[in-house]
Amino acid sequence: MELILALDFGGTKLAAALVNVGSREWLRYERRLSPANANAGTDLDIMRSLIHSLLQGTKPSAIGISFGGPVDASTGTVRLSHHVAGWENFALKDLLQQEFGVPVCVDNDANVAALGEHRFGAGQGYDSLFYITVSTGVGGGWILNGKPWRGAGGMAGEIGHMVVDPSGPVCLCGKRGCVERLVSGPYMAQNLREILENEPPTSQGREILRGLVGDNLELLTGQLVSEAASAGDDLAREVLHRGAWGLGVAIGNVANLINPQRFVMGGSVMKSGEDFWDLIQQIARETALPEIDFEIVPAMLKDDAPLWGAIALTEL
Repeated sequence: MELILALDFGGTKLAAALVNVGSREWLRYERRLSPANANAGTDLDIMRSLIHSLLQGTKPSAIGISFGGPVDASTGTVRLSHHVAGWENFALKDLLQQEFGVPVCVDNDANVAALGEHRFGAGQGYDSLFYITVSTGVGGGWILNGKPWRGAGGMAGEIGHMVVDPSGPVCLCGKRGCVERLVSGPYMAQNLREILENEPPTSQGREILRGLVGDNLELLTGQLVSEAASAGDDLAREVLHRGAWGLGVAIGNVANLINPQRFVMGGSVMKSGEDFWDLIQQIARETALPEIDFEIVPAMLKDDAPLWGAIALTEL
């Protein structure tokens, strides 16, 4: 039986899985967090450890790779990672082809996850869809006529750096008010932290947040922002809703521009509750032209969308 190896290099996690060709179930699966201050070398070392644990002396027929950053899919070269140092112009495809002696395919994680949802998940039966992942960053992947549409330079679908508030806070890309700057988990935590740091120490009504992190605001995460909002904290809810507003505006504009049949939403931040989800839907509908018909649905494959997409990538 032929084996396909799927790898996912994320901003904060690394995952690998092995599957028999044609199967819809993992044969083996491994996941590990990327350490703080990781670089390309440490992530590669961890991924090699996962690979050898999965293969157990066998050899795959192909390797598909999802990478969390811009990728030149035609050459398999990583352009950079916005979250992990050392990936600039990194020939990942060539490296792994030499190490394992099998064909290797590499693409951006959002493109790969879009392909995974199209082939195996919430996009089955649709010719056009736009996939959005909201977690450490915000990425988008566009499936057109059943195939990934990467654009002239492989950069199509970068919804995370669509500017929705030109007077908003500065994003890591240098622009102000990007979708990612408003709604990604780390940035929502930063936005809330900055507000709290500027408040007088005697300010009232922060019992929920203090109960979650005490006086150590560095412990704030996107997940805790969501938990505090769900528990009724007004400030956390305001930050979360600001992010949902930015994402909804972007989705409505994408609907106007490319008119996909379906938007598929994945990533950890999409687990932020019904209010978050409902506001995204509302703002997207208000932003899009009333004549444009589209659906916004949750990803079926959840965190495994990039891995299943990596499997599908080897079959293109």
